[in-house]
Amino acid sequence: MNLKFEIVATDPSTKARAGLLHTPHGIVETPVFMPVGTAGSVKGMTQGQLEELGVQILLANTYHLYLRPGHEIIRQLGGLHRFMGWPHPILTDSGGFQVMSLKSLGRVTEDGVWFKSHLDGSSHFLSPERAIEVQFALGADIIMTLDECVEYPASRETLHRAVQLTGRWAKRAKEKLSALSSHLGTGDWGLGRRRLALSASAMCLQGGIPMGTPGSAASVVPE
Repeated sequence: MNLKFEIVATDPSTKARAGLLHTPHGIVETPVFMPVGTAGSVKGMTQGQLEELGVQILLANTYHLYLRPGHEIIRQLGGLHRFMGWPHPILTDSGGFQVMSLKSLGRVTEDGVWFKSHLDGSSHFLSPERAIEVQFALGADIIMTLDECVEYPASRETLHRAVQLTGRWAKRAKEKLSALSSHLGTGDWGLGRRRLALSASAMCLQGGIPMGTPGSAASVVPE
């Protein structure tokens, strides 16, 4: 099953809209609040409590799950949904923000990001292709491209450079996803049941990195 977004109501005066996001693990009513389960668990809450509150989708982080317990372990245990005991939709972040927040431990290059684990100091390399491989192993419903997340405030030149680099990374990520899907015989580039979202800033949305991805994610930092 591929992702499908269905608009169910609109407000002409504000351009607000309500919709239904159809995923392999259920329907998400939008707009939606997405709790963060960075390492596969929302701190201080049980999965049962989240369901009682009506939570429809969780976010988990590629960076942290890659380092501990490891994406291959999670794959062997049946994927992230089974590992978490969460039967509903999951979105995984690419790890780009964590690399920025731990910038003293990382270095961004054209090829990807070199970083040292905040856990034990071991060296790792995360490329756009590797980020897709890791999220593929986790089995999230929605996966994100690796992006260069710059620290705010930043100059327009810095933002422009980061957007352009993110665009080149996104193209590589899409190619990797196509290769994985072709290998599995799923066709298209939907990971069989999962979809890629382009992580983009407002500049990307205006200038358009024409990727043809099913969705775009824009982070907005208030001034």
